[in-house]
Amino acid sequence: MTMSDDDKELEAGRDDAPAGRQHEMKLREEQRRTRAAAKLRENLMRRKGQARARRSGAADETDGLPAAKKDESP
Repeated sequence: MTMSDDDKELEAGRDDAPAGRQHEMKLREEQRRTRAAAKLRENLMRRKGQARARRSGAADETDGLPAAKKDESP
């Protein structure tokens, strides 16, 4: 698959791209950073919740895989 000139400009982030294209590239980059920051915040909140649950909860008494049914195992 060959890249078009537009794709090459976006990939390389060239400064000699037309002003409209530069603006579009900056918007895409900002959107990407915003999405990444939101995902990082979401992940951090989930991990903090998991750590809190481990600290405040009772010890896990399961033996082996918790999803396995005990009556079907040999």
